[in-house]
Amino acid sequence: MTSRSSHIQVSQLIDDATKQLNTISDSARLDSELLLCHVLKKDRSFLRAWPEYELSQQQHDAFLQLLKLRKQGQPVAHIIGERGFWSLNLNVTADTLIPRPDTERLVELALEIIPSDANWNILDLGTGTGAIALSLAKEHPDCHVIATDQSKAALSIAKENAIKNQVSNIRFIQSNWFSDLSNEFENETKKFEMIVTNPPYIKENDPHLQQGDVRFEPLSALTSGADGLDDIRTIIKSSKDYLAKNGVLLIEHGYDQANEVCELLKAANFTQVADFNDDNGNPRVAIGYYK
Repeated sequence: MTSRSSHIQVSQLIDDATKQLNTISDSARLDSELLLCHVLKKDRSFLRAWPEYELSQQQHDAFLQLLKLRKQGQPVAHIIGERGFWSLNLNVTADTLIPRPDTERLVELALEIIPSDANWNILDLGTGTGAIALSLAKEHPDCHVIATDQSKAALSIAKENAIKNQVSNIRFIQSNWFSDLSNEFENETKKFEMIVTNPPYIKENDPHLQQGDVRFEPLSALTSGADGLDDIRTIIKSSKDYLAKNGVLLIEHGYDQANEVCELLKAANFTQVADFNDDNGNPRVAIGYYK
């Protein structure tokens, strides 16, 4: 028995949903399309190719349920349980930070630095869903990537994502930054050619914490002291003990923190310190080499 049609076409449904989401989302049309793709089990190219496709009543009802959750403020990634990042499709839960396009800039810069034939040891601190670590590991299968997070729940999601995206050259370790790494390597002194991190960098009382998707994300993955730089200070100070000669550290930071982070790197004797903008023109990633 076939499901009866709702006589609602894809294009009409997206237009209607976009209007409803315009007041709560900066990406209302994209949100609508992602929710509909989840219901139809299709990708966004299907929506472009078949704008006149008519949903079944069951599909229409399912979409309206998801749209209701989004109108209540629930992040799209939490509603559908996944998020695209770089070349990956990642499972996402409330235990992890939702991977954002800004962070792809860090991946892009890291890939520009890693030689094509590299056999590097790479460390990702605070991996969350595994977005950065898995992206680098997938692009460079001969590199050895270690991903850490203090959250056992987050590491569980990251491990699922490694399996989902068929990435095997990666190891996951529960650690609060560097604190538990030494226990994993016994008497071995582990050195990394590259350390990458997207740490918490929001000020504890920042009003943005009460807005948008961040309301539904773990606070521990967002805030870091009165000026947002507590964790970045810790990472810069400790990373020198784990970087190989001429090793490079890449840190994602807030749009207004470039000068402070670069000064912290220079004060810790990092060289070739530079900062790079994201695709929106905001300062986003600081880089320094340790001699």
